[in-house]
Amino acid sequence: MNSINQDYTAGVLEACEPPCLSLYQPTHRHHPENQQDPIRFRNLVKALKESLLRKYLAYDIQPFLDPFLALAEDRDFWNHTLDGLAVLGARGRFRVYKLQRPVAELAIVADSFHTKPLMYILQSADRYQVLGLNRKEIRLFEGNRYTLDEIEPAQGVPKTITEALGEELYESHQTVASYGGVGQGHSPMYHGHGGKASKVDIDTERFFRSIDRAIMEHHSRPSALPLILATLPEHHQLFRQVSHNPYLIDEGLDIQPDALSIDELRQRTWQVLEPRYLARLAALGEEFRSARSKGAGHDELGHVAKAVVGGRVSKLLIEADREIPGKINAATGDIKFDDLADPEVDDVLDDLGTLTLKMGGQVFIVPSERMPTETGIAAIYRY
Repeated sequence: MNSINQDYTAGVLEACEPPCLSLYQPTHRHHPENQQDPIRFRNLVKALKESLLRKYLAYDIQPFLDPFLALAEDRDFWNHTLDGLAVLGARGRFRVYKLQRPVAELAIVADSFHTKPLMYILQSADRYQVLGLNRKEIRLFEGNRYTLDEIEPAQGVPKTITEALGEELYESHQTVASYGGVGQGHSPMYHGHGGKASKVDIDTERFFRSIDRAIMEHHSRPSALPLILATLPEHHQLFRQVSHNPYLIDEGLDIQPDALSIDELRQRTWQVLEPRYLARLAALGEEFRSARSKGAGHDELGHVAKAVVGGRVSKLLIEADREIPGKINAATGDIKFDDLADPEVDDVLDDLGTLTLKMGGQVFIVPSERMPTETGIAAIYRY
């Protein structure tokens, strides 16, 4: 399965030789709700075909549709979906993303990929990762305020102390005797090589350092998501002492994930993150209102579009569920409103987000209830 974080960083979502096909739909994790998902998918593929036929010959469009049709027949895929699905296709490119949140049904053919739902997921302030840790192994989770899933650590991230230290692991050359039994108020006693328990502590520290480096390189830096540490109290101090991960937040959970159900872990984590989430959205709204009062911000669509193509927009706030069909003149910023069924027409808000990113600005997809304007857009200018 393709990774949104990796593709976004690599620019895969930007460049596309038309026609560019974008399909979104909500999906379901369990039977029997998921039985209708492939049927809805085929209906959306049919809508893509009808849009393509408005400009292209039937013979020419089949190579674009074939990967979508093959996915529709993949029974194993449809038995293991999450809450939403995004599928992007173009000449020589086909990307499938399972999403942790539902998305509205949408089938668009345009001269660029429709990426606003993906930007919403990537840049939503409620996303996070959880590192579950003990002195032997790790577990990694990714989620948002509604959903949490365990994810497979990326290649290059050791999952156990043995993977991390290998032949350099001191514990592999000793035995552990537990007098009275671990878990009954007794600590294990270590024997071998002089019986120095301090060497076990050294192994633990080296394991934590290895995990910190790998998680930062392969997960935190590519995603820029806040990282919450979930471990026993005695491990928090050591891990934080050795960590150089700027995405590791000060607040954590004093419990290992094994002691909680996945939904209990999500609830506990969101209690930690919700104040940060609300504060970030409030700060963005206040920053826009302050900029607008000084003439350095605007929420009128035509005005914002001209500022975007002129490279003047530092931060662009876009309402998550708003769509405005049309085309933007990339040279002037003029907007021609049209019909999304046209294979050359996309969502204006989506295109403005893409253009802002290309110009080096930041884009924030904001829930409707937290949007500081009624127009679906808010821009903060560089000058």
